[in-house]
Amino acid sequence: MQTTVESTDKHTVKLTVEVPIDELEKDLDKAYRSIANQVKVPGFRKGKVPKRIIDAKVGRDVVVEEFISESVPVYYRRAVTHEDLAPITDPEIDLEPFQDGEPLVFTATVEVRPRLELDESEYKGLKVSKPAVVVSDEEIEEWIDRLRERFAELEPVDRAVRSEDFVTIDLRVTEGITDLEAVGRTDYLYYVSSAEFGAELDAELGGKSAGDILKFDAPLPERFGEGLGGRQVSFQVLVKDVKARRLPEADDAFAKTASEFDTLAQLREDLRERLGELKEQDAIGAVRDRVLEAMIDLVDVDVPESLIEEETNHRIEHAKERAERGGLALDDVLKAQGWDEARLREDSRDHAIRAIRSDLALEGVARAENLEVTADELGGQITALAEAYRRDPKELAKALERSGQIVTLAGDIIRGKALDLVVEHADIQTESEAPQTGNEPAPTERSEKTE
Repeated sequence: MQTTVESTDKHTVKLTVEVPIDELEKDLDKAYRSIANQVKVPGFRKGKVPKRIIDAKVGRDVVVEEFISESVPVYYRRAVTHEDLAPITDPEIDLEPFQDGEPLVFTATVEVRPRLELDESEYKGLKVSKPAVVVSDEEIEEWIDRLRERFAELEPVDRAVRSEDFVTIDLRVTEGITDLEAVGRTDYLYYVSSAEFGAELDAELGGKSAGDILKFDAPLPERFGEGLGGRQVSFQVLVKDVKARRLPEADDAFAKTASEFDTLAQLREDLRERLGELKEQDAIGAVRDRVLEAMIDLVDVDVPESLIEEETNHRIEHAKERAERGGLALDDVLKAQGWDEARLREDSRDHAIRAIRSDLALEGVARAENLEVTADELGGQITALAEAYRRDPKELAKALERSGQIVTLAGDIIRGKALDLVVEHADIQTESEAPQTGNEPAPTERSEKTE
């Protein structure tokens, strides 16, 4: 099969395909066999009807139409693969008249994904900064305090309610003369500041004491669902007791209770080490993000509008799905943020453009470095996905193949490998550990460039 490509517009190409006689005759025979299995002709078994009988009974034109409808899409996909094109729209097929004994010729005009041809100077040696990995004493103490809160005990107090106290309450909620039993509670241990039943309850409890009865009207929080959320109701609350948290002392005895260490010093050292590891991972992630941003800023590429629109719509649809999983409408989520759909679309479009540009840049690196996806790498990703979705890996692989998502998965792997390579060859400068006030001289940076 012979193919040629010519550009007809900014992102559009005209792909000419010529299928030789020997190849198309095999596929024409398949069309005859397919029709032979569909027709009944007296004196012949199903599937064994000769071509001349099919031509006489069904018509040669019908066979040719079957052949073209089944085979041309296959030829087109082969040609696209051969020319290493990435179509982003459906092709416009123009088929030349088909004559017996002559090659089949057709053209496909299609919009394609841009291809960047990069020189290694454009992606190797990128200068980026890496956040300093520093664990402060204050951070260690914050973690110690969190541990102390986990082991805190509640003890009754003879005073008025304060924020972050725990109170035992009887809660009755009514709407008119209707008692909303699904919302009411008896002997309920309530954390003041949780806003579980709305911020109004927390505000009303402040300064009250055991034995007090509160009555007020307020809307129910949206978390109570479509049937109750937002409805104006009446609250009646009896405060039965007030409890405060008593934190254990931060000492060696606490370290033994809260960890496998014998002393508080050992616990602090372990926390410092683990926090350092977490911060190192965060710093590595920041470097990858900054390298990618540097590439996007350096690479100049005009992104097709169809790609932008598709990615923008995908992001908006994803936002809707996230809202629905939380039991909310997207409009309600946007209103809570002071946004509207127009601003969401504008923001989604901006992010879509940068995401597409980053993908195109990494694809350019992959081509320049001849990066490929191995069967093991693809299989590993499919296995990981199968475990996450609790599916059989073989069944998932077949489903991905049928839907075309296997190509998307392979692309993700390729781009990940390309980013690994760019990071490996980046000129990474570690930021100063000391915070800057703007008056002192610029800090000395440590280079971590690798070649």
